[in-house]
Amino acid sequence: MIRKGAHEMKAAIFTLDTGLYKAKQESAAANALKRMLMQVGFDVKAAGVLPEDRKVLTAVLKRLTDTDSVDLVLTTGAVGIQKRDCAPDVVAEISDRLLPGIPEAVRAYNLRYTKKAILDRSNAGIRRNTLIVNLPENAKAAMDSLEYILPELVQVVEILSL
Repeated sequence: MIRKGAHEMKAAIFTLDTGLYKAKQESAAANALKRMLMQVGFDVKAAGVLPEDRKVLTAVLKRLTDTDSVDLVLTTGAVGIQKRDCAPDVVAEISDRLLPGIPEAVRAYNLRYTKKAILDRSNAGIRRNTLIVNLPENAKAAMDSLEYILPELVQVVEILSL
């Protein structure tokens, strides 16, 4: 089990998809990521679907990070080139420090499977002591991406807890 000091590491996962949100449906990507994080010892405090809305995402992320509720927040979806794709912009706006190497590595990794990875605008940053990372919306791509970067994410969370 992964530990952050004397405390278990806590995470939250949100898929940004207005259609799923309105239909009150679950996200395959969020569920898959939740299982993966739990398998390595994270306590997943929240997992769900949010609308593709900049104000909503900003409020949720600020509440989670400013109260130190979680150590890691993963988002899936809303990372493309359409106007509603707000996740990277929110991370850039609210982060104290950006970690551009994380999304660069994920894009490079995903280029092996599809050239569409060059259109991904994912971001990663730190707000207070919480790491926030955007992942692709597709469940398989999100899982593969997380598996690829998970050791480094754990390392960042551990460093932030010192």
